[in-house]
Amino acid sequence: MVPSDLWDVFLLFTIPVGGGIPGGVLLAQSRGLAWPVMMVLYFISDVVLAFVFEPLMLLIIRVFSHVAWLQNVASAVRKTLEKSAAQYGHPTGPLALILVAFGVDPMTGRAAAKAAGHGFVTGWLIAITGDMMYFAVLMASTLWFRDVLGDGTWAMFAVFVLMVAIPALIRRVRGNPKATSSSALP
Repeated sequence: MVPSDLWDVFLLFTIPVGGGIPGGVLLAQSRGLAWPVMMVLYFISDVVLAFVFEPLMLLIIRVFSHVAWLQNVASAVRKTLEKSAAQYGHPTGPLALILVAFGVDPMTGRAAAKAAGHGFVTGWLIAITGDMMYFAVLMASTLWFRDVLGDGTWAMFAVFVLMVAIPALIRRVRGNPKATSSSALP
């Protein structure tokens, strides 16, 4: 294991340009890094994200609290986050917030945790837990598709298609009320 290999994969996980997780997983595999190493690198990238995103989020909250129309935006975002979390149980409970981070991204998970009153440590533990679960699913899917298809490019393509198709299919099966109401407009 060469330090530059670790660094390359870590950077791809930290600054996901293009492929992000599938690309990082395939790069790690091509460099001979085992899945536990990938998990550790991704976890470290989430910790870095926490220390970069938290001050930005707090600054945005502070700015929004001083501007009336931004307070309305913040209230709308808070209600949307609570509504999203409510789909998974108690909207401020850890499981619901973990599932928000799993289903959207760790920054949204942290914002939802902040709106629910969780501080820095517990809020990021919640967000990172959901994101690590998401990473594990994508990592396993990417490696499985690579084995089945025999090609990393097709594996990434298959994972991207499923990342887009599955949520759309779930919304369609559930009957997305927004799609129904917008189609009723003249």
